[in-house]
Amino acid sequence: MRRNPHGLRYLPIHSQWEPNAVSEQQALPEIQQFLGCSTPAEWVEVALQHQDLMLLDHKACEMKAASTAIMLMTQYSWAGDLVNKMSRLAREELRHFEQVLVILQKRDIEISNISASRYASALREHVRKKDPQRLVDILVIGAFIEARSCERFMVLAPHLDDELGHFYRSLLKSESRHFQDYLKLAYEHGEAQDVDERIAFFRDVEVRLIQEPDNEFRFHSGIPVLAEASA
Repeated sequence: MRRNPHGLRYLPIHSQWEPNAVSEQQALPEIQQFLGCSTPAEWVEVALQHQDLMLLDHKACEMKAASTAIMLMTQYSWAGDLVNKMSRLAREELRHFEQVLVILQKRDIEISNISASRYASALREHVRKKDPQRLVDILVIGAFIEARSCERFMVLAPHLDDELGHFYRSLLKSESRHFQDYLKLAYEHGEAQDVDERIAFFRDVEVRLIQEPDNEFRFHSGIPVLAEASA
């Protein structure tokens, strides 16, 4: 099994998506090694109390993930491996969007647009302006977003009803692969030392965003401080 300069192992990439091919036990060590902290218990408690809002934001996150992949394909159309990986990622994220939409409809949750969390925008504030450094930063941020999504699916799944818990477990294979795809592409398009340094930098930023109080509850928010999560 190959390792990149950061020491992380690349899990095998299969050509066909298999819903339960990656278990919590398989994915968690890779994700925990990369992330700087686990999701606080306080966030999980609020998430379980506000599952309607959690699902609405999850829907929005899937659409944003697909949009980011398409943006990268457009801006870096000369990079064949990036285009191939982002094309597959966009298709999978749109499929997840559709699946969340079905769950919302089955649960009679009113479909509405909600404000975005501070998470992604706060990470992107630190993106450098010129390529290839800009691309490296975007890819590293993508790896963190996918890793955190995967970690939160894992911590939530045991506490959810059977349908939603099964669905969140079914996302682990693709989400963990998306994390690895972003990380691999960062090393392909940047210098290893620079990528290592940017991972360390963004890890510190991401930890603060996850552990600090947050004025709203979202899928990637910090610890919500409001008595009632706001839409």
